[in-house]
Amino acid sequence: MAKRGGGFGGGMPGNMQNLMKQAQKMQRQMEENQKALEEKEFTSQVGGGAVRLAMNGKREVLSLEIDPEAVDPEDVETLQDMLVSAISDVLKQVDEAQASSMGSIAGGFGGGMGGLGSGLF
Repeated sequence: MAKRGGGFGGGMPGNMQNLMKQAQKMQRQMEENQKALEEKEFTSQVGGGAVRLAMNGKREVLSLEIDPEAVDPEDVETLQDMLVSAISDVLKQVDEAQASSMGSIAGGFGGGMGGLGSGLF
């Protein structure tokens, strides 16, 4: 009886320790990827380049350029639509980069969990 309990007890801490190491590694990778993402610049051009927007991964607008020819007092709605389109496009790029970055980390961790889980159950 003691041998059986000792075997299970002895195996579990090793697996938990490996799991903790893997979690710490994943956390470091997430922090590094987040920092790199925050420093990355995302850009969009709409209206044939009439509106150009640059934003970083922290969703801070770095620059917004509007071609003077795109400013028509008689047609403000077109300029507004171009601005909305440029902003939406850049935010989508940031979201996709974040999802890709986190997905690659979580995928590696999930693979380890699958191997660990199948050994326990």
